[in-house]
Amino acid sequence: MSFPADTPADLAAAKQRMLVEHLAGEGIRDPRVLEAMARVPREAFVPPDLRHRSYDDCALPLACGQTISQPLIVAMMTEALGLTGSERVLEIGTGSGYQCAVLAELAQSVVSIERHEHLALEARARLAQLGYRNVLVISGDGTLGDPEHAPFDRIIITAAAREAPPRLLEQLADGGVMVLPLGDERGQTLKRLHKHGGQITTTNLTSCRFVPMIGSSGWPGSA
Repeated sequence: MSFPADTPADLAAAKQRMLVEHLAGEGIRDPRVLEAMARVPREAFVPPDLRHRSYDDCALPLACGQTISQPLIVAMMTEALGLTGSERVLEIGTGSGYQCAVLAELAQSVVSIERHEHLALEARARLAQLGYRNVLVISGDGTLGDPEHAPFDRIIITAAAREAPPRLLEQLADGGVMVLPLGDERGQTLKRLHKHGGQITTTNLTSCRFVPMIGSSGWPGSA
């Protein structure tokens, strides 16, 4: 007796389930985050020549010298935001839009800023094609944030900085949370910042390595 071969979609779905099981084994506990990771098709956000690696737990290169983050880091940063579904989120560094899609599954709305117009245009079209209607992707200097739509309940930065950009801290609502990598060329630490009464408390999450944040308040000499 013969059986029909698995289709590419079947294989992708199986790999995605295995990835989500891996993330749970690595300590991701929020069921909403795991469910979001199970719903978002990572292969839609990966360059065509790398789609066979879509569900590997590693970062992959994108155009313009950028990367799509490791799924474990995406899940960890998302979990650290503590999203309940009512939040307005600002993301700095859209890339291909993968992290943005995960956020859109869990938050009320997402504004995502990408400095490379080419990437922003592609991500905007990709997210729209996948049916995300609660996302606004704009091209610009992410270190300046988006004053027009501030304040934000949550801010996530997917590029490394020496310190949290002051404009972004100003745009974080009181009681809000910012998650970002801080450090230098040798490596960074993923941190969770909680703003309360004008004071910032910081929690270290894990060591990491991201591309540098470029902009007027980004990596020294990068503006």
